[in-house]
Amino acid sequence: MLNDNSKSYLHLHLIVFIWGFTAILGELISLDALPLVWFRMIMAVGFIAIYFLFKRQSLFISKKLLLLFLFLGLVIAMHWLTFFKAIKVSNVSVTLACLSTGAFFTSFLEPIFYKRRIVWYEVLFGLVVVFGLYIIFNFEGDYYLGIVLALTSAFLSALFSVLNGKLAQKYDPTVISFYELSGGVLCFSIYLLLTNSFSAEFFTLQSSDWIYLIILSSICTAYAFIASVKVMKFLSPYTVMLTINLEPVYGIILALLIFKEKEQMSSGFYLGAVIIVVTVILNGIVKYYLKRKAIAKKVNLQ
Repeated sequence: MLNDNSKSYLHLHLIVFIWGFTAILGELISLDALPLVWFRMIMAVGFIAIYFLFKRQSLFISKKLLLLFLFLGLVIAMHWLTFFKAIKVSNVSVTLACLSTGAFFTSFLEPIFYKRRIVWYEVLFGLVVVFGLYIIFNFEGDYYLGIVLALTSAFLSALFSVLNGKLAQKYDPTVISFYELSGGVLCFSIYLLLTNSFSAEFFTLQSSDWIYLIILSSICTAYAFIASVKVMKFLSPYTVMLTINLEPVYGIILALLIFKEKEQMSSGFYLGAVIIVVTVILNGIVKYYLKRKAIAKKVNLQ
């Protein structure tokens, strides 16, 4: 029988595969990044609201907590915005390869928010990742803007995971997801109103876009978002971020199968991507080994 940690870890892999498919949908949807994210979030909020009505669950939280959730909603919304914008200006492969740097952003953010010191091997592996990125920049210079946007998205994802990891230990994941997604919708809606972006054209979508958005907002957002917050009750933010780094592996394979020639990159790109992903995996292995060693040492001392 699997324990809660093992179940959560397997569940997380399913979520990461779904997120890998998110990049494919981002390429298929004809909308620009901002309206795409706005439609994704508002439709996801609608699906979660239907869930609450069905369950008759309370949404009551304090004003202080509400403000925090709304702020985190802006963080995740900006992560998605830069993520989809990176796909639009480059492609799925470049975006997902750079997104895998999120684990190393997490390794530097966790000491700040969890009051632990930075360890030497995380710095070392971080330098190796920078080398992998250098190779990608060197071979795929035409995708400079996409690379910068994807790295920004990776940082925002890491920041969100670290901050949300603490909240997930205390509060219901569905409530967290509802208010955070609502926060993203609110912030983007204010921007769209101020820029007079809401128009008949804004709401005129192709029929295929509506189908892809329904899949994106229901399975890839409402379900995956709530489930990812839920697994944080049993897994550390670093473990979550580490597993998320399999997203580029799933996504790049799917992109090659679906888009074929459009996603075929230079050998230098794949070398850089492999260096980044393998380094992230090695980082996790070293972290796990040293943790087991420390526990064994503590047991022997007792």
